[in-house]
Amino acid sequence: MSKPGKRFRAAAETVENDKLYAIEEAVKLVKGAANSKFDETVEIAMNLGVDPRHADQMVRGVCQLPHGSGRKLRVGVFAKGDKAAEAKKAGATVVGAEDLVEQVQKGVIEFDRCIATPDMMPLVGRLGKVLGPRGMMPNPKVGTVTTDVAAAVAAAKGGAVEFRVEKAGVIHAGVGKASFTEEALVANIRAFADAVSKAKPSGAKGTFVKRVAVTSTMGPGVKVEPASLGSA
Repeated sequence: MSKPGKRFRAAAETVENDKLYAIEEAVKLVKGAANSKFDETVEIAMNLGVDPRHADQMVRGVCQLPHGSGRKLRVGVFAKGDKAAEAKKAGATVVGAEDLVEQVQKGVIEFDRCIATPDMMPLVGRLGKVLGPRGMMPNPKVGTVTTDVAAAVAAAKGGAVEFRVEKAGVIHAGVGKASFTEEALVANIRAFADAVSKAKPSGAKGTFVKRVAVTSTMGPGVKVEPASLGSA
């Protein structure tokens, strides 16, 4: 395993490992540590008090980041006729039906987010083994199975972030870029934390949000005081 570089070590020295920072201070530290030549992604990781192996403890949803994600998302849409035309007009990267299914089955996936109209789901269902592991399978719970494909495409391109708890009870997502202002990042992070809190399942007992940390692509993690996120 390679040793951390000089930049990482210098940035890590500005962070106290055992301290919980208010979100504003945490974001300031993260931005200060993001000194790579590219615009680093700012990410959040939330450790939740759930066991996703139980159906009543699954946490899943979508959050519309108020300042966008800073990421240029490629959107694929499974639709026919007028709905396909609507998706193209809304700016979808690729639109199709049987032809798009065949393309994906061959391993050619030219999109980062997948949307489908309800009538296409029997066809799209064949792609479960391909799209499922990538977290890209359309789902009505997060608005990616819908008749309003134009709105779904606009939301995806405008900063909608899907989230789903992993086996260890952790949710993580990109919430902006290091080039964003501190205020914009704080607003995005609070919006994301609020969306996760609102998705609290009926089976969750005790403390829901246990630990939170924010980081940039190449920077050290900064622990956050959950109470500073507001509703989280």
